Order: sequence, then C-alpha cells, then structure tokens
Amino acid sequence: MLMTADDAVLLLVDLQERLAPAIHDGDEVVARAARLAEGAGLLGVPVLATEQVPDKLGPTVGQLSGYPHLVTPKSRFAADGSGLLPPGRSEIVVTGMEAHVCVLQTVLQLLADGRRVLVAADATGSRDPRDKSVALDRARAAGAEVVTSEMVLFEWLRDATHPRFREVQKLLK
Repeated sequence: MLMTADDAVLLLVDLQERLAPAIHDGDEVVARAARLAEGAGLLGVPVLATEQVPDKLGPTVGQLSGYPHLVTPKSRFAADGSGLLPPGRSEIVVTGMEAHVCVLQTVLQLLADGRRVLVAADATGSRDPRDKSVALDRARAAGAEVVTSEMVLFEWLRDATHPRFREVQKLLK
C-alpha cells in the first residue's frame, strides 16, 4: 500500500547533538533525516521530534532544528504516541537513533497502538551497524514496513505533475 502525505506524520526520534557523533555513519543518517524533514515540510506532513534526556544528550541536531513542529523530551525509551501524534494521521514514518533502543521500542509501541509504521532505514542509525540490522529485522517481523527516505518522498508526491515535485526532487540530488 502506498503512503499518503495527507495521512502521514514524520517522527524524528532522538537525533541529538551528543548522540549523533557516536552513531555509525551518523552524518549520513542526519542528512537523510533532514532531507525527509524538509520534504515533509514542503508537502504539509507534520514533523515531530523526541529528545531522550536532553539535559544529558543535548538538543536535536542543528541540521534539524528548524523542522519539527513539536519537540517532546522523554526519559522512557519508547515515545508515547498517544500524547504526541496528531489525530487523524495513521501513517507514522519513523527515523532516528538508536535503531535498536528508542527507535525500535517506539515502533513496537506504535504498532501496538494500531498505527501503520514505516521505518526509514537510511535515516536511522545505531553505534553498531549489527544492532541496526537486527532492529530493522525485528521491526519488520513485528509488522513495520522498512523503507528509504527517497521511497517516502516519491510516494508522498505520487506524480511528477505534483506542484512541489521539482522542489522535492532537488532534495534528492
């Protein structure tokens, strides 16, 4: 089933200043998340972010600071979807750090809440790539769809005649 921008939310999980440098390919993970966030903004998709104990791990990375409509601090590993997500949006595209902890637990909770969950694999990371790989496998086995940031953006667009097509296409170059 194709994703729909009108039914989607982009959730940036714990993409934070003190955590990002420790993530395998962290710069690329942040760049892909930023591309998704900018595309979401162009297409009217709400962008939400969580910050795991921000007093210790710092704020959301600077590359993403202008995108989230709402930033929610947390100490639990799983983000609370019931208090975070806007009503009427059932497709949640999840990105973030670390894939095997906060991202995975958030995905599992959202699935338990009956949401359609899509994990943007290229915008998700862990310190050890093996942890990311196993987390994505587990998320998929639990019912999440594993996608890439480019897949998300093109599905949100649906058509080359979309009025924002050229702007989104520039993000992909």
